[in-house]
Amino acid sequence: MSKATPSTSDDPLEPLLCFDLYAASRSLTAAYRPVLAEFDLTYPQYLVLVVLAGRTDAVPIKHLRDTLHLDHATLTPLLRRLEAAGLLSRTRSATDERSVEIALTEQGREVASHFGDVQCRVSEILGLPEKDVATLRDLLHRVNASAVASLRE
Repeated sequence: MSKATPSTSDDPLEPLLCFDLYAASRSLTAAYRPVLAEFDLTYPQYLVLVVLAGRTDAVPIKHLRDTLHLDHATLTPLLRRLEAAGLLSRTRSATDERSVEIALTEQGREVASHFGDVQCRVSEILGLPEKDVATLRDLLHRVNASAVASLRE
């Protein structure tokens, strides 16, 4: 691993990739906030609905946990709030009583039908060309995969 290049700035955070990723993540999430407020959703709730919107069948909570990289203690209250809002249903699996399955309700599908507009509006806020977005996404996938792999070693 290479050492961080000494900074010519007075900002001790400038050479830290981890801080740039952290700050960008917070800024991007903040850009979603006013757009998602129109649907009374938080960013994590939005992500759950995005995952479910791509499915026609119910999925086990484990699928959401693995896809979103959220632990059970974080995911459970989030799912309860979405269920209370009428956007999803939670039912026991017919094949495994220990497993709870999650599916969008009709109301949830209606909300999710607007997510293309959400993405367009956030893209406009960011003002990045699609090519740059694709490059950034590819780099972030590689960073994440490398970090996850190193944690497994």
